[in-house]
Amino acid sequence: MENSKRRASRRQADENAEPETTNVCPQCGSTDLVADYERAEVTCANCGLVVDDNLVDMGPEWRAFDHEQRDKRTRVGAPITYTIHDKGLSTMIDWRNKDIYGRDIPARNRAQWYRLRKWQRKIRISGATERNLAFALSELDRDSSRLGLPRSVREAASVIYRSAVENKLIRGRSIEGVVAASLYAACRQCKVPRTLDEIAEVSRVSKKEVGRTYRFLTRELHIKLPPTSPVDYVPRFASELGLSGEVQSRSIEIIEKAMEKGLTSGRGPTGVAAAALYIASVLLGERKTQRDVADVAGVTEVTIRNRYKELTEQLETGVTL
Repeated sequence: MENSKRRASRRQADENAEPETTNVCPQCGSTDLVADYERAEVTCANCGLVVDDNLVDMGPEWRAFDHEQRDKRTRVGAPITYTIHDKGLSTMIDWRNKDIYGRDIPARNRAQWYRLRKWQRKIRISGATERNLAFALSELDRDSSRLGLPRSVREAASVIYRSAVENKLIRGRSIEGVVAASLYAACRQCKVPRTLDEIAEVSRVSKKEVGRTYRFLTRELHIKLPPTSPVDYVPRFASELGLSGEVQSRSIEIIEKAMEKGLTSGRGPTGVAAAALYIASVLLGERKTQRDVADVAGVTEVTIRNRYKELTEQLETGVTL
């Protein structure tokens, strides 16, 4: 009797055991493994060793060549998202008066559908906590849209805000302030930095409050963020100034040389990035005025001149004062 129970428990454990996954190359120890679903193999990008085979493709078994086909063939809903208070898992009644076959709903039933939609919207938000979360996430979405931030940053900011709610850090602070601070932290976390001035401009709180709340959140939630690098600002500033990729590459080289010599420590990253872009634009014949660069970077012309002077004196950039 005991043996049969032991065998049954062992069989159950074997069924529940997850397949062992390899994350390190046994040949060279590299963690840079590439999954090739066409060949059903996992190979090491460093030495080329086939680490695993018979890989199971977890994607759909159908193909779609345009958005309409994708909508027709997909059998699942949208993925989970932290930017909606219920994570996007609740049911939505479509605003269009059409049934599942695309036929119009009769006019005599439309009032009933209107009431159903109204009640469905109400029951999605059950209490005060969910109401506050829904308001905060709508504020976060509005601020993100005005800053032109990608989806990944919005998701990261939503996660930070939800962590603040779970740890009861909202009490005594404005929702708008915590939302702005979460957004600022998420931008730095995802290496899409925005300055405190830019965050304060789109939110309804002052720069001082955003900075104070940001420091409070990072301390309480143990968020470790490295200092922002001037390199992270270069693509955005160059795009707004209409500069070419060559100018971007040259300015990044200038910044990297400056970082090696310790010229960026203690300086604002936006000022260094603006001065490097200005120097690169002069070198490659796409000259922009200091005022244009200063307006885009959100610094003064004096700051650009000071950083420009330091960089040209210490680095051999080929630009004369």
